[in-house]
Amino acid sequence: MSSQCAESLKRDGPLAGCRVLELGSTIAGPFCGRLMADFGAAVAKIEVPEGDALRSMGNRYQGHSLYAATLLRNKQVAAIDLRHPRGQALVRGMAQRCDILIENFRPGAMEKWGLGYESLASHNPGLIMVRISGFGQSGPYSQRAGYGIVAEAVSGLRSLIGDADRPPARVAIPLTDYITGLYAAFGAVMALHARHATGRGQVVDAALYEGAFSFLEQLVPAFQKLGIVTQRSGARMENSAPNNLYPSHDDQYVHITAIADSVFRRLLRVMGRDDLLDDERFASATARAQHMEALDEIISAWSHALPAREAESRLNAANVPASRVFSVADVFDDPHFKARGMLVELADDALGAVTLASPVPKLSATPGRIRHAGHALGQDTAAVLRDWAGLDEAAIDALVREGVVTLAAHRPA
Repeated sequence: MSSQCAESLKRDGPLAGCRVLELGSTIAGPFCGRLMADFGAAVAKIEVPEGDALRSMGNRYQGHSLYAATLLRNKQVAAIDLRHPRGQALVRGMAQRCDILIENFRPGAMEKWGLGYESLASHNPGLIMVRISGFGQSGPYSQRAGYGIVAEAVSGLRSLIGDADRPPARVAIPLTDYITGLYAAFGAVMALHARHATGRGQVVDAALYEGAFSFLEQLVPAFQKLGIVTQRSGARMENSAPNNLYPSHDDQYVHITAIADSVFRRLLRVMGRDDLLDDERFASATARAQHMEALDEIISAWSHALPAREAESRLNAANVPASRVFSVADVFDDPHFKARGMLVELADDALGAVTLASPVPKLSATPGRIRHAGHALGQDTAAVLRDWAGLDEAAIDALVREGVVTLAAHRPA
């Protein structure tokens, strides 16, 4: 590789030159596209004229969606009516110029619009279609409505979240959408790699329930061989002690994990409880797992006498894995997040100075970066139609008059 090419990749990202057409909506599809945009892909997001549903989710600032600011960042945003035959024709033409197309409609919707993979690949054999759905493109559940939290329930993951004596809880973020969006982006990059050898694209079939289910992999052989059905265990981890949340004097919680014998001995010294070193109940990891209730009571009595930050500081100084439970406010105040560049502040026309989470993972030679926050609905429609569909201004104006596309000037942001 030439030094000029290497410098270009470092500046623009490892996916520079890759064109991605994103038709996905809400979370999983846009997250998949955002991951690729962060690392240099040119991503054109196609929204319905009334705007992606994610624009109505989460918090707003002066009427502008903060969720859209992050999930739509680094993308061009165009508003096209995919239910209109002319809108479908526009996408069909743009797909001929793309490397990857992302969609997360219910299986069969793209085929109904004449945008199925076989149809698009007949004009662009190298096209990679990333298809995100609740239950996959085949099977008896494929036509079920596929919201992430519903697929999470089917996957078995939901059954493991929360306390054993309460109903299954939910994480306060769309966890399964993010898991599946990550798998979808990984699949797209693998398909790109395979295309270098074959010259042909393929379909990446990413199902929400499968993404969530994959995180249960250790439970599969345990059930098949031993009949074990793992249950919710709250803050602690079964058969692992100490490995739990412990209360602090200032009504916070500190998570302590001291499973290995050497780490447990360090914990006892921090607590001033060397007298327990010879206690048979806590002499080994196996014994501690059998007496975790008694052990948790002892540790809780110690932690409850200290502020969370002091308990955390003492434990870390002794090389005992521990942390208070951070809130997002703690993240903004934390020196490690700052040193690692995990909070990126950038200027935005609508939001002023806005802080977004940094791209991850961190690549040493070709890192991701945030070029701009998410654009307003229809902000880039004209540019996308010119650059991705090859239309002139007269053709774009005609589409606007017909209601096939929407420009930002024709609709509030």
